[in-house]
Amino acid sequence: MKYYWKYIKPYTLFFLLGPVLMLTEVAGEIVLPKMMSIMVANGVGEMSAGYGINFIITRGLMMLGFIAIQIMGGIGGHYFSIKASVCFSSDLRKGLFEKVQTFSFKNIDGFSTGSLVTRLTNDITQMQNMVRMLLIMAMRSPGMLIGGIIMACSINARLATILVVIIPLLAVTIFLLLRTAFPRFQSMQKKLDKLNSGIQENITNVRVIKSFVRQDFETKKFTDANNDLMDTTLRAMRIVITTMPVVTLAMNITTLVMVWTGGHFVVNGTMNAAELVAFTTYITQILMSLMMVSMLFLQLSRALASSSRIKEVFATEVDLTDDSAANKDLTVKRGKIEFRNVSFKYYADRKENILDNISFTAEPGEVVGIIGMTGSGKSSLVQLIPRLYDVTAGEVLVDGVNVKDYSLRHLRDGVGMVLQKNVLFSGSIAENLRWGDKNATDEEMRAAAETAQADSFISNFTEGYGMELGQGGVNVSGGQKQRLCIARALLKKPKILILDDSTSAVDTATEAKIRAAFYTSLKDSTKILIAQRISSVIDADKIIVLDDGKISGIGRHDELMRDCEEYREIYYSQMDREKEVG
Repeated sequence: MKYYWKYIKPYTLFFLLGPVLMLTEVAGEIVLPKMMSIMVANGVGEMSAGYGINFIITRGLMMLGFIAIQIMGGIGGHYFSIKASVCFSSDLRKGLFEKVQTFSFKNIDGFSTGSLVTRLTNDITQMQNMVRMLLIMAMRSPGMLIGGIIMACSINARLATILVVIIPLLAVTIFLLLRTAFPRFQSMQKKLDKLNSGIQENITNVRVIKSFVRQDFETKKFTDANNDLMDTTLRAMRIVITTMPVVTLAMNITTLVMVWTGGHFVVNGTMNAAELVAFTTYITQILMSLMMVSMLFLQLSRALASSSRIKEVFATEVDLTDDSAANKDLTVKRGKIEFRNVSFKYYADRKENILDNISFTAEPGEVVGIIGMTGSGKSSLVQLIPRLYDVTAGEVLVDGVNVKDYSLRHLRDGVGMVLQKNVLFSGSIAENLRWGDKNATDEEMRAAAETAQADSFISNFTEGYGMELGQGGVNVSGGQKQRLCIARALLKKPKILILDDSTSAVDTATEAKIRAAFYTSLKDSTKILIAQRISSVIDADKIIVLDDGKISGIGRHDELMRDCEEYREIYYSQMDREKEVG
């Protein structure tokens, strides 16, 4: 409840009014059969004497009044119950989404994307349905059950003793069914996670699938996951399917026994026909309330499975927070970077570090190149600067301050980063670029695009900067996507700019223009360039050579050619390839 109270509290009035108004509907259902019984027994019996008609009219008007109150209460109860459940689920979904937004890369790695999507959609919907049903049935079902039992006992206590046997039997049956249902519903949600992950992966990578002609393979994989979900769902729903016939059969048998036994009472004169009709109505209400309770508990069982998954997200401890920040108002002013004996690994139980004892300094305004073989730790290194991950040992300092002493917002505001995987969002080119600065003018946006060598191709689009991009920027080329991402980072005017192999899809001439622009438009910012091509970093003020997570050399190109064997190997291997291609 500690996770949900904050989402219930703003709508407490709705949560109270829904069940209370449902009680007025229950009151009508409890009173009306008794009033009908009295009207039939007394009013009809006096018809021959001429007095019964007045009694029937009076009682009829009273019943109409109860029905009117019952209708208004039912409508109001349903309205406020639905409003409470929808508002609750909306706020819960928002809260869950905000929690996910606080996750570090490490936290996100603990959940599949499909699983998070399912929790934010299907699991929240299950919670909404549970709250709605609970508010409608929480007072209605127990009210009908208790009221029906009281009224039935008031008519004929001896006949009502049959309920002592029926109700416990039904309760035990429902309990056993629910005990089986809970793990099945949990399994069903996990299968839904798997299916959603597969769908997302398939749609995102549809171009790769088509280029490798893997449609049949992917269709079979989807079919298997879909059939697995179907089988698991049917297995869970068998509980629901079984519950209804069992309760209905119990209702019919009980009603038959009551009518049979009550008929004997009528024949013996201990009970009149009107009372038997009313008694049978109350028995039906009692059994209906039990059936509603069983359905409520089934929905509750399914919702509890979803609730445990939602709470798992809320309970996740975010490993990157501002709690350790010494000065949350501190901002990045110069962009000096220093690594002091930094070691890093993604998982605490991993034996070897990804980075081991890394130390270097990048002065404000410098261009620092990082090069090394695939898997040498280049991307891992730069992700430590804006605290996408935290170091395992050592310190990363920006402007002489440990990055942990900055607030995450201020630290990341000072860092512009173009990740290895270029990501654009649905919307216009202008909207995507303004991620760097939402208040940027058209002139500033165009200047950033010119620096990134993107303005020329943007201007060739019919809509220009207003062109709508598909999800992930699927309607622009890889090189265009990279230049748009660079322009977005430049528009931020960061004190530290990190390009993680972000010009790999750009031709060498365009790349050279982008690098040259760094010395003019961002001359005071620290630039870190990760590259596979030596030509991309050959003019850098400082080049760091990484080899298996360790620094094997630092210096300018000529210094590394003289002193660093790994650098020379990379240089000559690339030069030889260029000669072969030439």
